[in-house]
Amino acid sequence: MEVELSISAKKKTRSVSQRGVKTAEEIAEILRSQMPELSRRYKVASIGIFGSYLRGEADEESDIDLLVDLEDGDEPLTLLEFIALENHLSDLLGAKVDLVEKSALKPAIGRRILEEVQMV
Repeated sequence: MEVELSISAKKKTRSVSQRGVKTAEEIAEILRSQMPELSRRYKVASIGIFGSYLRGEADEESDIDLLVDLEDGDEPLTLLEFIALENHLSDLLGAKVDLVEKSALKPAIGRRILEEVQMV
């Protein structure tokens, strides 16, 4: 009987914690509303969601996987600016962001990401 209670308690905890996880649609809405600032401040040309949030498999421990395409320009973002962008996005979305630059994708994983990503 104790085992059944533990299992029930775990299921309830899991479903309660999932209510706090944003959906891909909510994330996309936030990103869309912030695109003018992201473009001006960080040279973001486009941004998209992939991974567990897009597939609806995210939980409170999941990070948000974002693919970013930066504007071509004379001065690319420095590493510190890229980290600042990643931190800014984490603050906006209320969860850790794993930011991947489109031009830095490796062929094997890049193909999978490009097939899955939903641009906003």
